[in-house]
Amino acid sequence: MKDFNDRMLSLGLARVSEAAALASGLWIGRGDEKAADQAAVTAMRTQLNKLDIAGTVVIGEGERDEAPMLYIGEEVGTQNGPEVDIALDPLEGTTLTAKDMPNALTVIAMGPRGSLLHAPDVYMEKLAIGPGYRPGVVTMDMSPAERVSALAAAKGASTHDITVCVLERPRHEDLIEELRTTDCAIRLITDGDVAGVIHTADSDRTGIDMYMGSGGAPEGVLAAAALKCMGGQMFGKLLFRNDDERARADKAGIKNLDRVYTRDDLVMDDVIFAATGVTDGSIVPGIKREPGYLTTETILMRSKTGSVRRMSYRNPIERSPKGL
Repeated sequence: MKDFNDRMLSLGLARVSEAAALASGLWIGRGDEKAADQAAVTAMRTQLNKLDIAGTVVIGEGERDEAPMLYIGEEVGTQNGPEVDIALDPLEGTTLTAKDMPNALTVIAMGPRGSLLHAPDVYMEKLAIGPGYRPGVVTMDMSPAERVSALAAAKGASTHDITVCVLERPRHEDLIEELRTTDCAIRLITDGDVAGVIHTADSDRTGIDMYMGSGGAPEGVLAAAALKCMGGQMFGKLLFRNDDERARADKAGIKNLDRVYTRDDLVMDDVIFAATGVTDGSIVPGIKREPGYLTTETILMRSKTGSVRRMSYRNPIERSPKGL
């Protein structure tokens, strides 16, 4: 079996992320979520299949009967290279892209075979903070208000100085109400909780200290891959609404339905991670248009070294969206 050479593969992964962003970028602000998503999926798959890897999609577009491409279990790459797990979201924020709203990204992570949790397509309760804090400074057992107080104390600040990112959904109304009692600030986001979690790892740039709330479990694995590269703590607990969702967990090999996963339980080995901005965001700028060109910015990270590289790519275009 060939070794997972994260240094050599990382630039290839950046190309994959860039290709998806450039394809979906032609649909920014055009009101067609499906077209934007399909463009990203097709471009990401095409570019992935050029890499010399024996890749398996473990976090993807859904089960095989739900997604024609980049479905869970699909083999990608030339199959002439190391065996790797891949987690991806070709367009995190389809609605954000269609409406030209902030923080739409293309996201992909890669690690050796067996490195990524095969998370079922259910909700996950998530808690994340950035680097520099002692282990366990916040826990899933704490109430939301207790977490804010504990993080403020660890930071040597007042709860008034803490900003928590929360996905704006009716299911989070009680969470938000409790957080308000602490006098912390709340950054509400409409979509894109992968970006929401990543915000905590770069609080100087984003202003976000902590992420709380429930969202997709597959996105939790992607976010954990980014935090493994950037530093930070993350916890996740799968949430089940019915027997069908419990069956999905069983199919994914998950037996302990009450387990609280740490960042290193979600991502069990060194990984590489790439994200390219589609619309402007706190992590990376969105695609810039000028006559005949689209320019992207990609953040490329390796957990083995903790390196974070930002790459700008100016790409000539000739086609309009109607020509796709």
